[in-house]
Amino acid sequence: MIRSFISIFTAFTMLVSTGCLTTGGFPMVGGGAAGHGVSYLVLDTHSDYVLNASNHTGRRPIASLTKIATAKVVLDWAAATNTPMSTVATVPPSAGMIGGPNPIGLAPGDRITLRDAMSSSMMASDNRAAETLAAFVGADLLRRGGRGGDPVAEFVSQMNSLAARKGMVNTSFVNVHGMEGPAGSGSSSAEDLARLCLYALEDASFTFYTSLTSRRVSYDRQGQQQSFTVKNTNSLVGSQGIDGIKTGSSPSAGECVIITADRPNTVKDMGDGRKFVKPHRLLVIVLGSGNRFGEAAGLLNQGWQTYDAWIDAGSPPVSPDKVLKTF
Repeated sequence: MIRSFISIFTAFTMLVSTGCLTTGGFPMVGGGAAGHGVSYLVLDTHSDYVLNASNHTGRRPIASLTKIATAKVVLDWAAATNTPMSTVATVPPSAGMIGGPNPIGLAPGDRITLRDAMSSSMMASDNRAAETLAAFVGADLLRRGGRGGDPVAEFVSQMNSLAARKGMVNTSFVNVHGMEGPAGSGSSSAEDLARLCLYALEDASFTFYTSLTSRRVSYDRQGQQQSFTVKNTNSLVGSQGIDGIKTGSSPSAGECVIITADRPNTVKDMGDGRKFVKPHRLLVIVLGSGNRFGEAAGLLNQGWQTYDAWIDAGSPPVSPDKVLKTF
């Protein structure tokens, strides 16, 4: 059971012009790289209405956005096994062979809580912290199943099981951190990542790790406490209602970022003592950019304009081709 826990309209016509060009029925980012090969998608998370998209179905490298799947597998496992995130894990030998971000200086043999490893992985894109999480959880899954094998490989298989369950047909994970190597770095599409993020955003424990601008973490090294402040690599968090999710970059992936932002709920009195509450949240995915934060912020602003026009029109049904299919 533990091993399989991962497996646990009419067309809307725009009434208000936003001053953007259109392509394939979607508003297009004006100027810059976003209209020439960058992949992006803007989504209303409550209706799955795709407000804006370009090149969003094609498979491409995603660098450290991989860690979103890593985090969700860990959190799903913790919930399924009733394991507290205060549990201590040991940094495995394999972590010492991984390059890329190591912001808190983790080394094999160090002992760190799952919570602090998750914070460093998701906020500071810490590759060794991600490897530590995977090795610990993978070893537990193998042990519970009475099997031997490579714990990290077992964990990656769970990441791919999650992708399959969510209908992410253009996604393949090869490691837990997104670093490029002989086997590649894993790949996905903006559309698939939207499916993954919608699932992750249902989990309040996930949003805890992505919404902070900084957090104090610590670990034990041979009896000596090491403490650091990890800062979120997503510089947009904390502005414009943005409270997540993750950055990534590599030579083949370019600059990538996924952001999500909300607005205060709309509350309407129904006149019979009941109130209607409508939440508002958008998701923006940008892959292969040369200016990820500028383009993501611009797409978010355009997305709110399109969303507001739709709401003002009474939220009419959206054509099926502009609704993300989820699983």
